[in-house]
Formats: sequence, structure tokens, C-alpha cells
Amino acid sequence: MVIKVQEALFDAAEESKALRATSSLTGALVEFTGLVRDVSEGRHVSAMFLEHYPGMTQKMLEKIAVDAIKRWNVFGITIIHRVGRLGPTEPIVYVAVVGEHRKETFEVCEFVMDYLKTDAPFWKKEWNEKDEEAWVAAKSSDSDALGRWDS
Repeated sequence: MVIKVQEALFDAAEESKALRATSSLTGALVEFTGLVRDVSEGRHVSAMFLEHYPGMTQKMLEKIAVDAIKRWNVFGITIIHRVGRLGPTEPIVYVAVVGEHRKETFEVCEFVMDYLKTDAPFWKKEWNEKDEEAWVAAKSSDSDALGRWDS
């Protein structure tokens, strides 16, 4: 399990290679990279700033990964989340999961992303082309997505 919160850009190919090397039983690798949108709610985004609560953020990401590993039979998870000022189309988050089978490996990646969106203590502020700023509100659709994991 690799959990990182960082300002620096990550190398998804290197992270993938490292994760695949953790088990010779790996039959599936699922990766997700989230990017800064250049348009949000109809407004052009010129920049985004992600704030976080350092100690709490790391612990929450670890908890999400541990919960996923307990629930599914997967071999490894990598979560990297960037913070600081980011520009449009820059990577924000990387989640990778290795497991024996594709179905559960996809499910774990979705589970991790759903909980990252709702439970991880990150706050986003966006700037538009007029240099106006606005905090990004939580979306009810993100909370609604958690319902599928209740069973």
C-alpha cells in the first residue's frame, strides 16, 4: 500500500510499474488519473488550489485503502493526491489497484475514488479567466455514490 499527498507531479508509469512488482499473482491492474477540468459548471477554469489537513488527510487515505483491502481480495493499492496550485488538465489524483481478477480490481478503484471524493479532507478553490475565485462545493451526487457500497 502506497499513500502519498504531495505538491509534485507524479509519474503514473513509474507508480504502475512499482505496484505491479508487488505480486506475481497479479491478473489485473486498474488505474485512474483525475485531472483538473478546464471548464467547471460552465465556467472556464484557469487554476485550482487544493488545500488539505496534512495529518488527517494521510490517515483518511490510509483508512480508505485499508477498508478496500479488507473488503476485497486485492494485492495492492496506490493513492497519490496532489495539493497546491494546479493548472487545467494537470493530474490531481492517481489511484491504482492490483488484484487477481478484473471485476474486484475495478470495484476497488471505484470504491477508493468514491470515498476520496466524500471523506478525504481536501478543499478546492477555482479561479476563472477573470481571476475570480470560488470554493468548490461538495456535490450530492458524490455522497449518493456511496450508497452502492453499503451492502
